Amino acid sequence: MLAAARVALRPIKAPSVSRTLTGSALRASDALFVHRDTDYNNSKIPFSFNSENMKKAEDIISHYPKQYKKAAIIPLLDLGQRQNNGWTSISVMNYVAQLVEVPPMRVYEVATFYTMFNREPIGKNFVQVCTTTPCMLRGAYDILDTVKEHLGGIHVGDTTKDGKFTLVEVECLGACSNAPMMAVNDDFYEDLTADTTKKVLDGFAKGSIPKPGPQSGRHTSENSAGLTALTSKPYGPGEHCTPEFS
Repeated sequence: MLAAARVALRPIKAPSVSRTLTGSALRASDALFVHRDTDYNNSKIPFSFNSENMKKAEDIISHYPKQYKKAAIIPLLDLGQRQNNGWTSISVMNYVAQLVEVPPMRVYEVATFYTMFNREPIGKNFVQVCTTTPCMLRGAYDILDTVKEHLGGIHVGDTTKDGKFTLVEVECLGACSNAPMMAVNDDFYEDLTADTTKKVLDGFAKGSIPKPGPQSGRHTSENSAGLTALTSKPYGPGEHCTPEFS
């Protein structure tokens, strides 16, 4: 009986539980923020604005006080990128630095900070698929997969073999009410489905520019079920005013 009591009083050991360490997958950035000279991107390759863009550049710079010409760096880089087939080379950066009279490093800082500046060559049509929360909840990754497959199985960051398309995945493009959406060059294509995405891409592949905006048939960001407010005739000037203000 005493032995039984000793057994009952003996502390019970909790089963050992081993914890495994977990970590997120290592992913490298899709952009290199330090310049490396290549045969297609080095400071020996000349660049300057053509006559039309030089007039635009002079107009842009004129909007700022002479001592603050550096404020024009962003629009000038954008202008240079457009002339340089959609990407910002080291020569474009150096040229902009020369125009606004700042050390080249001041321009490099801007070009490497803003993702709108492509520092590698891109295809004729630059496809940006938004996968931020509103678009993600509306099937953005299905749209992204559709684009990949329809463009020949390319991956994010790739350019198609024919040079017609470059695909990137981006953060919010500001059309959350019309999710899911993608931008192709300067135009937004919204309310996408797999079929309408393919239709848009086919249009660009043929050299045309499909009609931008919602692809579902609705107007801008109106309620997809139709108008539920502001359905009556709007007041005209002077309506419902006292006679002296009519």
